[in-house]
Amino acid sequence: MEIKDNNSRREFLKKTALGTLGFSLMGLSASSYSRILGANDRVQVGIVGYSNRFRDSLYPSFMNHAKELNFEFVGVSDIWNRRREEAEAFVKAKGGGKLKKFRNNEELYASKNLDAVIISTADFQHALMGVEAVRNNKDAYIEKPMAETMEDARAILKAVEETGKIVQIGSQRRSAPNYIAANEYIRSGKFGDIKMVEMSWNVNQPGRWRLPQLVKEIREQDTDWNRFLMDRPKVAWDPRKYLEYRLFWPYSSGIPGQWMSHQIDTVHWFTGLEYPRSVVANGGIYMWQDGRENPDTMTAVFDYGPANEAAKGFQVVYSSRFSNSAGGVKELYYSNGGMLNLDTNKITPEGGLSKEQAQAMGMQPNRLEEFTLPSQAGGTATSVNMGGDPTTSLHMRNWMECVRNRKTPNASVQAGYNHSVATIMTRVAVQTGKRITFDAVKQEVVQS
Repeated sequence: MEIKDNNSRREFLKKTALGTLGFSLMGLSASSYSRILGANDRVQVGIVGYSNRFRDSLYPSFMNHAKELNFEFVGVSDIWNRRREEAEAFVKAKGGGKLKKFRNNEELYASKNLDAVIISTADFQHALMGVEAVRNNKDAYIEKPMAETMEDARAILKAVEETGKIVQIGSQRRSAPNYIAANEYIRSGKFGDIKMVEMSWNVNQPGRWRLPQLVKEIREQDTDWNRFLMDRPKVAWDPRKYLEYRLFWPYSSGIPGQWMSHQIDTVHWFTGLEYPRSVVANGGIYMWQDGRENPDTMTAVFDYGPANEAAKGFQVVYSSRFSNSAGGVKELYYSNGGMLNLDTNKITPEGGLSKEQAQAMGMQPNRLEEFTLPSQAGGTATSVNMGGDPTTSLHMRNWMECVRNRKTPNASVQAGYNHSVATIMTRVAVQTGKRITFDAVKQEVVQS
């Protein structure tokens, strides 16, 4: 079974699932503060966690469409007083109006006239803060990874299903034109059966996920360490774990949650398969001996296919390293007829069965015809372009439109659940060195 943390999680989940955080002390229900939106009403959005990701990508992506779709930011919740002040100053400087500042999410959800939130906090907080949001009757955009444990993944899936709130997970590839076209091409049957997938995410950045200057400057009395830990074990204050959480378990799985979650999600999307049949993985800290606990190098091998048809399926090989950036980010899909390269956005007959080979074996040649996937946003309306990642902008727009029309977003909570299963299986495989499978009845990972 999956590695557990401690019993405090169960009690925390009970409180969160009931939606009583903050409200129980006041005798008020979450629904007391919900608004009924009309077609012309402005959608009022709260910021949960003022992070670098929010500042550099989520904020400009939101503002690209805010005027046209009639959305606005009205408040920020962050347990570090410095971040609250920075958020207020940043939004004001960008002409986005004045934010109300909240010391925590209880205060945020007790405020009136709030319709939705954008959550960009530490990895392990995403799922439980998502539960908190929807149980308080708010739609949510939640950064990936959706969940780092199966218990948290089950909690948010249940909460969203029961509340019917609109939740978009930050798997922005699902809103990118080239990935949408790749999905349509594969599902059309033209590509043939997937036989192999190779994925990599390589960097050579000593400072990746490190914030040494902030680590020196942050003081425990200026934040709320107990609230930060949520349901994780209660431990002494550690500024590195607060700010550089991606380097430490149980606050992040590191490579699987941060990077692999994006890429493995496309496998589920393109094939309709919800999770791997098995995962084996290995990793270590081979380069950056800086006190981190999560690997700086990792390789995982997945077996995908129908649960009861071993002869059908394909393999995914995923690798990531922090020591050399050669190869960069790659996603290569192979069939017997050729290759789909999501780095070049080209489908080619490279490696496919040739006419001569086919004739020698009494087969029909099946080499793919060359094809280029569309990669532009073509025609997507924006009222202002403030920068940021174009794909994230499209993904944010999809969420904003779904908040209006109540349709399921491109990266639904079910998609987030599925990528979480794969990343959790990988994390457990690295930690234990064992072959990991998934029990679909119990919805738990299993060590073989």
